[in-house]
Amino acid sequence: MSANIPDLRRLRQFIAIGDAGSLTAAATQLHISQQALSSSMQQLEKDLNAALFRREGRRLTLTPAGELLLTEGRTLLAAARTVAERVEQTSGATAEVFVIGHTPALSGSEAYARIEPAITGFPEMSFTFRQLYPDQLIGAVLDGTVHLGLRRGVVPTNELATAILGYDRVRLAVAREHRLADCSAVDIHELTGERIALWAPPGASYYSDFLMAACRRAGFEPDYVVSRVQGAATVAAPLTTGAVAFVTSPPGPAMDGRVAVIDLEPELLVGVQVLWQRHTGSAVRETLLSHV
Repeated sequence: MSANIPDLRRLRQFIAIGDAGSLTAAATQLHISQQALSSSMQQLEKDLNAALFRREGRRLTLTPAGELLLTEGRTLLAAARTVAERVEQTSGATAEVFVIGHTPALSGSEAYARIEPAITGFPEMSFTFRQLYPDQLIGAVLDGTVHLGLRRGVVPTNELATAILGYDRVRLAVAREHRLADCSAVDIHELTGERIALWAPPGASYYSDFLMAACRRAGFEPDYVVSRVQGAATVAAPLTTGAVAFVTSPPGPAMDGRVAVIDLEPELLVGVQVLWQRHTGSAVRETLLSHV
């Protein structure tokens, strides 16, 4: 026998219990009686034909089914909010604004290039780009304030739906006076002993981890410095750090000739991953994915 679809009000109450850690605290937060909340949860368990809580005296913990509902329920509620907002916009004839979030590892121009097929395909729609750090990006996509997220690398996640929009070639950026500035191409082994500029430390960014791993595969442990100028184009990092930087900019002079961008060998490619709320549909998203 299949379970019923959960009532969204009860689902919201269940998540409040999971977040608060107790029935009493959640009832206070929701401004309802503890008895009413307990009855609501009993009905939710009946609807889903599953035990969601373990009751040991006054202590309440989640069962494996409850843990699953807590994770999936957040996603379902976020999707419901997104659908409601879109229906309201359509009903009120409000111009739809599609919000794109991207991490600092992608410049504004690179993010635009990836989204351009949708911008061209939907001339009546407005688009807004926002730069967010990875943890902020995940949260913004989950709560629906960002409709589509872009980040470097391929990071598995159960919270969001993902796909790869494409790959970019990684190159090397150095200051004009650097010993490698006049090279047409640089083998990654030649970076042994060089300090490498990152926008975020390893462990805090998949892209930084990806770049450090590429150096280790080449046989050396990379020395790195985190750029003190955040939010600026990565190609500017050699000017502010004195280090070399991995970039996805085209080869040639950059920053008014003060930086040289050089091909890196062997060829190193990094993916652009797109993220969106599960359980939602989007013509814009489908247009983008059809161009992959």
